[in-house]
Amino acid sequence: MPSRNDDDIPDALSAVDPTRPNTARVYDYWLGGKDNFSADREEAERMLAIYPHMRQLAKENRLFLARSVTWLAEQGIRQLLDIGSGLPTAQNTHQVAQQVAPSCHVVYVDYDHVVISHAAALLSGDTVAAVWGDLADPASILNDPGVCKLIRRDEPIGVTLAMILHFFDADAAREIVAVLVNSIAPGSYIVMSVGSGDEATGGQLAREYRAGTLYNHTPAQIAEFFDGLELVGPGLTDARDWDPNLVAAPVPHQGGRILAGVGRKPETRS
Repeated sequence: MPSRNDDDIPDALSAVDPTRPNTARVYDYWLGGKDNFSADREEAERMLAIYPHMRQLAKENRLFLARSVTWLAEQGIRQLLDIGSGLPTAQNTHQVAQQVAPSCHVVYVDYDHVVISHAAALLSGDTVAAVWGDLADPASILNDPGVCKLIRRDEPIGVTLAMILHFFDADAAREIVAVLVNSIAPGSYIVMSVGSGDEATGGQLAREYRAGTLYNHTPAQIAEFFDGLELVGPGLTDARDWDPNLVAAPVPHQGGRILAGVGRKPETRS
């Protein structure tokens, strides 16, 4: 799949339909961002009326992402692939990682051309890039020239899949992660956060959401996404509770949740 091409950005921007809610812009609104239209704000507020904790969950996920990226950089990870990165906001992946190690290479990947144009406007220097990619075809992301320019597949990397796997059914999500796990070097990490909930909350949110197709994965299904990986710290837990220094998961929260975890690809056994 192609890397971001500046010549394509005007066409992508002209194709934006401000009358239809967009997943990235709805999420941006929950985070307090400004890159959204009236239709996005209306959808975001409609979902908040159904489940008022959505805004707080979005912020908790963002904090989880920052904590996990900081931890990865502290473990010596110097290259990160942020897939489904969404619109830039506070504490972006490259900013967090480079606070620990300025030499970190970070590539943002998103399916939304407008997201990529916003990310590109934020970037400077030769250690960060933004490319277009479709997570439904993870192999093509890993082989994208823009990714390969900054990411060495024969060295450990950190892959973040924050709040994106619930846009795929469980079988597709498992296959996506399996391809990534099989393609990255031992000692690499995959960071995941996935929306979940009981039928009264998660089920209703999945049925009501209009900005995209949303799946309400169970905790057991999400745990399967980590197959082939060694879970760090407390394992799979609520995003707001994830701490790499914990050895056991806290008591799970009820209602709508964001389940999060960090998995390490083990060293190859001889």
